[in-house]
Amino acid sequence: MIGVALLGYGVVGSGVADLLRQNAAHIARKAGQDIELRYILDIRDLSDTPYAGLAVKDFALIENDPAVRVVAECIGGVGVARDFIRRSLLAGKHVVTSNKELVAAHGAELLALAEARNLNFLFEASVGGGIPVLRPIAQCLAANRLSEVTGILNGTTNYILTRMFRQGVSFDEALAEARARGYAEADPSDDILGRDSCRKICILASLAFGKHIYPEQVETEGITALSGGDVAFAQAHGYRVKLLGRALRGENAPAIWVAPHLVSEDHPLAGVYDVFNGIWISGDAIGDVMFYGRGAGKLPTASAMVADIIDAVKHLSARKWVGWQPSEGGAPLPPKDLASAWYARFPDPADSLITPILTETEYAAWAEGQDIKPTYRIRVL
Repeated sequence: MIGVALLGYGVVGSGVADLLRQNAAHIARKAGQDIELRYILDIRDLSDTPYAGLAVKDFALIENDPAVRVVAECIGGVGVARDFIRRSLLAGKHVVTSNKELVAAHGAELLALAEARNLNFLFEASVGGGIPVLRPIAQCLAANRLSEVTGILNGTTNYILTRMFRQGVSFDEALAEARARGYAEADPSDDILGRDSCRKICILASLAFGKHIYPEQVETEGITALSGGDVAFAQAHGYRVKLLGRALRGENAPAIWVAPHLVSEDHPLAGVYDVFNGIWISGDAIGDVMFYGRGAGKLPTASAMVADIIDAVKHLSARKWVGWQPSEGGAPLPPKDLASAWYARFPDPADSLITPILTETEYAAWAEGQDIKPTYRIRVL
C-alpha cells in the first residue's frame, strides 16, 4: 500500500481525490499496487466533503509520515506550494503537480533537487490539462531534435476568439459569456493578457530545448487589443485569429513569444475551437505532430495528475527522466529576425491589409513609411 497526500482541495484537487477513490481498483492494476489517499491538506473546512476524515492543516503530519511516498500539489502559486514541494523532496517523497506558475518559474531548481535525492518531480498536468504532451516530448520524441513548439495553450482565450469568429460578438460580450460558463475566472487577466500561455510555453520550450526558459524572457501579448474587425478581416481572407505560444529553435538562441496570430484555415491549429487546446510540434525525424484535447477542467487535469501519481508509484526507486538543465535566464528571446507576413490594421478598416514577408524590424520600417500609420499588427503563422 502506497500512501499519497494531496495538497489543496480546489477544483483540480477534488478531482484527484475523486479519481483515486472511484477508480481505485483500476489504478491499482496500472500501478502494480494499491494506492491510499492518506491526507488532504487545505485551509478550508472539509467536514461536508466525503474526505472529512483525511483533512489536516499541519503539513508536518505529511512531511513526517513515512507511509506517504507521493505528494500531489494542487495549491497553485509560487509561495507556500514551493515550500511544501521542497520539504516533500527533502523528506524523500516523490512529487507531482499541476502548478504551471511554479514549474515555469522554479522548475530547474526543483528538478535538480529531485535528481539529487533520486526522486521524481512530475508535472504533466501543468500544460494542456488532460492532454498528454510533456511525457511524449520527453519519451516518445526523445530521438528527435525538436525545432518548433507552437500551441493554443489557453482555453479561455480560445473560447473568446471562437465566439468572436463564429457569432461575431464583441470581446467584452465573449468574455462575459466565458465567465458565465465558468471558463473564465472572476479576474481573467492571466488568461486574456497571455500570462497563462506564457508559463506553458516556457515549460514546453524548456523541455523541448533542454534549458530553463523563464517567463520574463518571453515577450507576451494577450488578446485585449483585438477587435471584431480584426477577426472579420481574418475570416474574409481565409484565416483564423488564435493566441499562440511559440518556441523556435534558433542557431544561437531560441525565439519564444506569445501573441495573437493569423492562422491559415488550412493549418490544423485553425480548427481548434472553444475551450480546446492544440499543440503543434516539429522534429527532425518525426516531422510534424499535433496534440489536441481539453486543456483545463477538473477531471481532465485530475486525469493527468493521477497518471503522474501512478508513474511515480511505478518508479519509486528508479527515477524517470523528465526535465531540463538550469540556465542563467537573461535577455528576452523575441522573434526579431523571423520573417513572416503581417496583418496591419489602419484607422479606416478598408485600408487594412496583409503585408509581404517581413521581419519585425522590416515591418517597423514599412509602417513608418506609410502616410497613415497602422494602429495594430498581428503576425501571420
